[in-house]
Amino acid sequence: MLASAISAIFYSPVFAQSEPDKTLMPVVVTAARIEQSQTEALPHTTVITKEMIRDRQASDVISLLRSEAGIEIAQSGGSGMLSALYIRGAESRQNLILIDGIPIRDASTPGGTAMALEHLQPDQIERIEIVRGNVSAIYGSGAIGGVIQIFTKRGSGQPAANVSAELGSRGTSKISGGISGQSGDTRYMVSASRFSTDGFSAINTKQFNNENPDKDGDRNVSVSAAISHEWSKGSEFGVRMYGHDAKFSTDGGGFGTPTQIDTSQSKQETVATYSKNRVTSNWLSTVTVSQTHIEREGTTIGGFSPGTWHFKSNTELLQWNNEVMLSPNWMLTSGIEDGREKTNDSTSVISRSNASAYAGLNGKFDAHSVQMNVRNDHVEKSGSATTGYLGYGYGLNSSWKLIASASTGFLAPTLTQLYMPVTWGGNPDLKPERSRSAEAGVQYAAGSTLIRTTFFESRTRDQIQADTSTPFWTLSNISKASNSGLEMSASSRIVDIDVRVSLTLQNPMNDTTGDALLRRAKTLGSLGMSKSFGFWRVGGDVLYVGRRMDTTGELPSYVLANLNVRYKVSKEVSLYGRIENLFNRDYQTVYGYNQPPRGYFAGIEWRQ
Repeated sequence: MLASAISAIFYSPVFAQSEPDKTLMPVVVTAARIEQSQTEALPHTTVITKEMIRDRQASDVISLLRSEAGIEIAQSGGSGMLSALYIRGAESRQNLILIDGIPIRDASTPGGTAMALEHLQPDQIERIEIVRGNVSAIYGSGAIGGVIQIFTKRGSGQPAANVSAELGSRGTSKISGGISGQSGDTRYMVSASRFSTDGFSAINTKQFNNENPDKDGDRNVSVSAAISHEWSKGSEFGVRMYGHDAKFSTDGGGFGTPTQIDTSQSKQETVATYSKNRVTSNWLSTVTVSQTHIEREGTTIGGFSPGTWHFKSNTELLQWNNEVMLSPNWMLTSGIEDGREKTNDSTSVISRSNASAYAGLNGKFDAHSVQMNVRNDHVEKSGSATTGYLGYGYGLNSSWKLIASASTGFLAPTLTQLYMPVTWGGNPDLKPERSRSAEAGVQYAAGSTLIRTTFFESRTRDQIQADTSTPFWTLSNISKASNSGLEMSASSRIVDIDVRVSLTLQNPMNDTTGDALLRRAKTLGSLGMSKSFGFWRVGGDVLYVGRRMDTTGELPSYVLANLNVRYKVSKEVSLYGRIENLFNRDYQTVYGYNQPPRGYFAGIEWRQ
């Protein structure tokens, strides 16, 4: 009923778009590895543009993503604290994160969690593309639930600089700046930010009364840079770099003491060198060599188990991607990937190689659109897997399109899951998780309005889970999971108000036990609105998350509201401010851990 009501508002002719023919939809690349209009993408794809990032003033990427359709966040406290991201109910490890096309995986995590999104700062980001559904046939292991690709900023146009400074509640401060531009055929960009907050006591002492109720602060320094040179038309050589260094306080999750102090540090460095070569007028070949280094360490002072821990993960990857235009309406993609990952703790070093080959065909004829992808991945010590994706779209007219797809996927266990000590649950006999998915939906696109409604179903087998019947809770392929439901995203401009709506109705289940999957709600929804008034721009958003089960019981539903405002003082200078958790709601996304109370933040930005 809610979906029908929302659709009726957007479709109503009363809210006609102003100058609809001049409205252009964003161009996306993640849905099929080729540039295409967002309306042409067959997988359900949404975009967080640089304008949205600037207007929302989010303190981290987690805050940007949590209002997107099908996405749910579980975080052990506030800024910088450990987080898990679920897309369509899929485990956090079953979702793939890309930075400028480079897959970011941490081989040292026992749970196989993807990169630490809680430490990624929006100041470094140009845009974010979110692709929902099983796209392992396009991106390989870890893309069962979907893919989030983060594009860092790049230089273009006349040399320009920007600086911003912000202060806010809980001793929060942020300063960031950068320079970018283009000189002839050379483009460049350097950006850096420093974020700091004293935080708050995330632990709920009524639920964990043996924990230290100290403040959990966060310090984060992030840097990104890019330089490229176009040596002939359509051919380019370049280098990109992203890195962060975060230091933050944590809590013991019910296993600590009132005097225990836990601190952690997370570092990530990703460097990529690429060469785009226009071999012929219809063939673009891109070779990328990258290295990602992730380092995590922690210290516990006092408590039952004082000491330190230290893990490192290193991934080297060679990617060769080809785009061949067969005709004006048909594109062939193909490529290979060859990589090596290594992880180590204080006692051992383990590594393995990975090799992949893939191909895809995208095209349309008359009212029909087709996307076909196939991929074979060989993961050392875990075997080979071939996955496929078949998508079809039928345009009823210039605005309405019917879409359906079917796909298969897999996720290889991490090195740590395979080879960490048996007393920690390691199991060298673990098999890859495998999944099958299907979806069908309808899309409406006209002017600035884009609405996508999708019915989806997914099933995963051989899911890795701790076997509580064994002495050390050994990791085993003992679980089956499924999810089905409806997902809708909508964006439009209604009477000069920019509106974004999302709604997810789902049923994520552990089919082995018959229980609901932990920390995943059956109902998610969000509404965001913003409008310009002369030199002012005012916006806000409301997020609803339904009840969820956790290991110790049910987490109540909650509604979270935020407001933001920006005032343009001059062409170069603007003032901005926001209120987070406007109504000061008490809520949790992980049992025992409070989320931030109401906070006030204000800043100034100079942009050349």
